[in-house]
Amino acid sequence: MKDKPTERAVEERYTQWKSLVPVLYDWLANHNLVWPSLSCRWGPQVEQATYKNRQRLYLSEQTDGSVPNTLVIANVEVVKSRVAAAEHIAQFNEESRSPFVKKSKTIIHPGEVNRIRELPQNSNIVATHTDSPDVLIWDVDNQSNRQPVLGATPSRPDLVLTGHQDNAEFALAMCPTEPFVLSGGKDKSVVLWSIHDHISSLAADQGAQKSPGTKGGAVNGKPADGSTVQARGVFQGHEDTVEDVQFNPSSAQEFCSVGDDSCLILWDARTGLSPVVKVEKAHNADLHCVDWNPVDVNLILTGSADNTVRMYDRRNLTSGGVGSPVHIFEGHTAAVLCVQWSPAKGSVFGSAAEDGLLNIWDHGKIGKVEDYAGAGNSSYPPGLFFRHAGHRDKVVDFHWNTADPWTIVSVSEDGEKTGGGGTLQIWRMIDLIYRPEEEVVAELDKFKSHLLTCSS
Repeated sequence: MKDKPTERAVEERYTQWKSLVPVLYDWLANHNLVWPSLSCRWGPQVEQATYKNRQRLYLSEQTDGSVPNTLVIANVEVVKSRVAAAEHIAQFNEESRSPFVKKSKTIIHPGEVNRIRELPQNSNIVATHTDSPDVLIWDVDNQSNRQPVLGATPSRPDLVLTGHQDNAEFALAMCPTEPFVLSGGKDKSVVLWSIHDHISSLAADQGAQKSPGTKGGAVNGKPADGSTVQARGVFQGHEDTVEDVQFNPSSAQEFCSVGDDSCLILWDARTGLSPVVKVEKAHNADLHCVDWNPVDVNLILTGSADNTVRMYDRRNLTSGGVGSPVHIFEGHTAAVLCVQWSPAKGSVFGSAAEDGLLNIWDHGKIGKVEDYAGAGNSSYPPGLFFRHAGHRDKVVDFHWNTADPWTIVSVSEDGEKTGGGGTLQIWRMIDLIYRPEEEVVAELDKFKSHLLTCSS
């Protein structure tokens, strides 16, 4: 296992990266955060315009206690392709806040926000994990905008999902096909809920704003009106903390989980509460993250403290022993914290790690001559075709934008280096990197014809 890069090496890498920004990116927005954020998620598009679209972004603020922890709803101006000039892309200040990111609402959260997930059936509804056994559900349009001042009472969640016996801090997922929520925690359990019956009632209450201090306010962060949801199922099979969970993109009944016991477990709620397949040693260390391919539902990604990402084919998985991955991706020098498949192309995914890198991979190019970064250069791991090195400390979360599929938001805890609490970056690599060359040249030729017509 390789050591984490030294601070000097990180600064040298960052300086080199910054000099190449105008060449590597179609757009980049750097936003210095007041407080660190452990999670970032795209919400719905709010407005479409000629040169940029406005989109919601969910963030958290992990404070030092001088002010409350918050769940932040921001509006982001997402610049469209070929709009930002190279000079604009290159001109950013690591200690400033981007004009493209504007806070629109603040929810005072009962405890730190460790993870945020949006409901695919209604992306105005989000779930959060904090240092407690409960999952909190928020209808963000229904929540009041709050001032995070010392002593302020927490905002009241719209629903509280109960079922864990110990803190559930990170493992959290929303189902793409049904309004189901999945969670994992320190009690070694995977817990499943349905919020189907509650979504319609939340929508019916849209007009009635709920605010703390009124009748039925929060008690220890829980709704006083008894809006709690009990578990649909509690699944046992892990021997240590469950660190991440994910649904099969085409089934609300099938899901997977990973944990500090080095296990990858597949579950099926239709067959009971026990594992369907339990891979005892999926990695050589704790597993931190998992994602299930939305295009090919046989492919599952796992990321680990052993610095690797592994891709598994569920058809080849057997219980017990050492897992046999389809491929092991070795491009990080520290623990992998987050993996996610791209919505733009079924073979592409990203991985973020404690080494400050966010790597973009294409497993479909492994072994082929045109392997993006690896062709003719053995120093690049097979399948790696882009490396985002704009963060200078661990990248704790990132999210592909489904509305603008090659745009990514990422957050890191590098506050000491930037004079703030952390860094948020929104970026889109230049399409010459991932599109066929002849296709891009043909498109640019159309721009050339347009420019010549305009100038004549």
